[in-house]
Amino acid sequence: MYIYKNFSVRGIMRFAGHHLVWITAWTLAVTLAYEYLGFTWLSVPWLPVSLIGTAVAFYIGFKNNSAYDRLWEARKIWGAIVNDSRSWGAGVRGFVTNQFRDEKKITDAQLAERHRQLIYRHIAWLYCLRSQLLIPTSWEHINQSRLVSRFTRTRRQKFGVGLFEDQFTEEEVNNLLPARELEKLKGFKNTATQIIDAQAQELKKLREEKLIDDFRHMELQSLLNLFYTHQGKCERIKKFPLPRQYGSISFVFVGIFIFLLPMGMTSVFSELNDMGIWMSIPFTVLVAWVYLIMELVGDYSENPFEGLGNDIPMLSLCRTIEIDLREMLGESNVPPAIESKNGVLM
Repeated sequence: MYIYKNFSVRGIMRFAGHHLVWITAWTLAVTLAYEYLGFTWLSVPWLPVSLIGTAVAFYIGFKNNSAYDRLWEARKIWGAIVNDSRSWGAGVRGFVTNQFRDEKKITDAQLAERHRQLIYRHIAWLYCLRSQLLIPTSWEHINQSRLVSRFTRTRRQKFGVGLFEDQFTEEEVNNLLPARELEKLKGFKNTATQIIDAQAQELKKLREEKLIDDFRHMELQSLLNLFYTHQGKCERIKKFPLPRQYGSISFVFVGIFIFLLPMGMTSVFSELNDMGIWMSIPFTVLVAWVYLIMELVGDYSENPFEGLGNDIPMLSLCRTIEIDLREMLGESNVPPAIESKNGVLM
């Protein structure tokens, strides 16, 4: 997530400045061929070009609206995870007590340890969920052509997950779960799902030990059900892309428009004066670049869990929840909040 109010000129150039090279080269080639080689057939009427531009603008607008919906839905889901995680911490500490034990009560230290296990396991679930959501899919930028993949990996290193240790989740989980439970989790494909199941089994034990009653058992289990719901919503966004007929065809339309644009602009500007045809070059480059940036904004927003700079700041949210829950346990040595790097909060 970019944290500054506005993009700097340098930031915009990093995002899309390299496209100015080939746009300028194509525009210049058409202009030179028209002016010096006599390729007057390269000049096309402006009306069909403008109609295509209008259609492309509507299409890109639809795609960008859909991409923003996916991005904003992902943020709302993680907002719900934050709220329900705090409810989980408060519920564990308020519900798991000696109140319903008729026999020997456990000590305060033992009770605090049970609280700690339940809350630490939940923090581990947060980091595991984040890690699973960052696994690249075939339609994300990291798995496109070699050139795009190399560019995207560079962007991930400068503006994404590369800003932080790649083994961050593994180190966190190792500190939160006992070794035997960790070893068991390594055999599962969906670790986050199994962690919540382990929480449910722990609630069952607490009920058997009469550390919670039926009502409190159901309340805590309902929170676990909500975590499953939030996880499922995130997995839906991650594993079902913006339909490719909308996500990729717009790029083709933008390419067609940029291909035709210098031909239409040449015909218009050549009628102005002797220097008009050369004035067409900067205007053509500017219009083409604006259309391309609109396409790229939607393209890099439709997958909010791919580890780039415009993604949901899952690491920061996980750490925020961890700090809140650790402080509920009375811990003073809590980890620091995640700070932004290069203007990006992950």
